Amino acid sequence: MEIKKGKLVMELLVETYPDRIVEMDSELGHVKMIPFGGTVQSDLFNGIIEPCGVDTQVTNQAGVRHMSARYMLTGKDSDGQDCHIYLENNAYFTNGERPKPWISAPAFITDSAKLVPYLHRNQFIGEGMREEDGYLHIRYYEILHEVKA
Repeated sequence: MEIKKGKLVMELLVETYPDRIVEMDSELGHVKMIPFGGTVQSDLFNGIIEPCGVDTQVTNQAGVRHMSARYMLTGKDSDGQDCHIYLENNAYFTNGERPKPWISAPAFITDSAKLVPYLHRNQFIGEGMREEDGYLHIRYYEILHEVKA
């Protein structure tokens, strides 16, 4: 099944903090936690990624890596009102792969009355890749529809 992406919803420029990465190995696998912050720009929302964001990557014994990034955005919605957006972004990788760009499934929660009807839907796809400027660029798109392969 192929998912077709539509309109760009927002773009995040993510700055990771390599000196604060924490890792652990165990008989069950590997855990890596990467703290980050950054900025957000879009027609819907402009602001910052609070510097308490964390990308947790757990690789199990079978070599399957689950990436789960959780973070809070603080800024202004398209009406100029102060608001927050909580994001949870999940992706899975197998066989040591890390496609460029990688694809993820985001979920949004917001306190913006303007953005609730739009963002509180399970209709988005994420795409991420580190680019030449040194930032990790994460772009969220609307899902247009699913196409059967």
